[in-house]
Amino acid sequence: MFGDTLKKPIRLVQNRIDRRYPGGREIEKFRGNSGINDDLSPESWVGSTTLTLNHDSVPDGKLGYAQCYLDSGERVYLKDIIDSDPVSYLGEKHVSRFGSNISVLVKLLDAQKQLGLQCHPSRPVAKKYFDSDFGKVESWYVIGLREDQDEEPYLILGFKEGITREKFQELFLKGDIAGMENWCHRIKPTVGEMYYVAAGTPHAIGPGCFVIEVQEPSDITVGANLRCFENDGENQRFIEQTMESYEYNGRDELDNLSAYRVCPKILNLTQGGKETLLLGSDQISYFSVTRLDVTGSICARDTGTFSILIVIGGAGKIKYDGGFMNVKMGDELFLPAGVSGVLWEAAEPMSVICCYPPEVL
Repeated sequence: MFGDTLKKPIRLVQNRIDRRYPGGREIEKFRGNSGINDDLSPESWVGSTTLTLNHDSVPDGKLGYAQCYLDSGERVYLKDIIDSDPVSYLGEKHVSRFGSNISVLVKLLDAQKQLGLQCHPSRPVAKKYFDSDFGKVESWYVIGLREDQDEEPYLILGFKEGITREKFQELFLKGDIAGMENWCHRIKPTVGEMYYVAAGTPHAIGPGCFVIEVQEPSDITVGANLRCFENDGENQRFIEQTMESYEYNGRDELDNLSAYRVCPKILNLTQGGKETLLLGSDQISYFSVTRLDVTGSICARDTGTFSILIVIGGAGKIKYDGGFMNVKMGDELFLPAGVSGVLWEAAEPMSVICCYPPEVL
């Protein structure tokens, strides 16, 4: 049924998600759509086979799933294509370990205002409290910063020295969000930086930050707001799961940056471009991210698995055995494992973020 998609890149349908907080203007500008204001859909899930927690809020119950285009122009869910032949689309190596689950989630995220202080649980905590095999280790690659807002963009990331669970819980029970944020480092980001957000790390994406977020395929978020339930048992469980989700590893400013800001590593440098590792096994085995900068032509790395691609600048072609596809800034692609002979060719200097599943780089 989907055989024509096996041996070539698959063009993805843009997949904006309503998350009930403001943003999204920069996503549309990135895609070449000017004059669009912020709304309540500040995220776009790229190549996703992950459902949102509120996925049943839409008629088909598939909020979060990405769609793609067939040659006929028909739109179908990427997950349906993958499920039709997991080995061909994901690669034998991946399927032998993870089955048909792509085991990674990629997003464009544009925050007009600061997202709330939060963390994401480790896999053991996620299993214990949320019955999930995945936690939510994540990473941020900064691709834009707003310059037209009163407050400069920032990131909140990591605890300061001296933090303890007891100190944090006392503030949590008081509802003192400012006090909890004061125990966290505030970082001024720069376009082109990669940040690794370990499980349990307190964080918040500040106002005006536009990032590519690569993470485990989970929609579990543990906030910092106290909630009240009908009985003491539910209240106690909520407090315990929240406090156990945070990891109380305090660091000074320099050690904090060293722990979470990732230094890029050049993997391949040619006359036609370079490939840079942005995040890999030195940080986590759950996913990896590279950047291709193409000035002429450069061969893509063959990992034996699929990849999810976002063109973040320029334009050109992706060539492969049997054909080519024109691409430009803002395009999103799913590259099946069976596609061979991949060559990137620039019409103008072009940059591509390549996101990989677990245990690749």
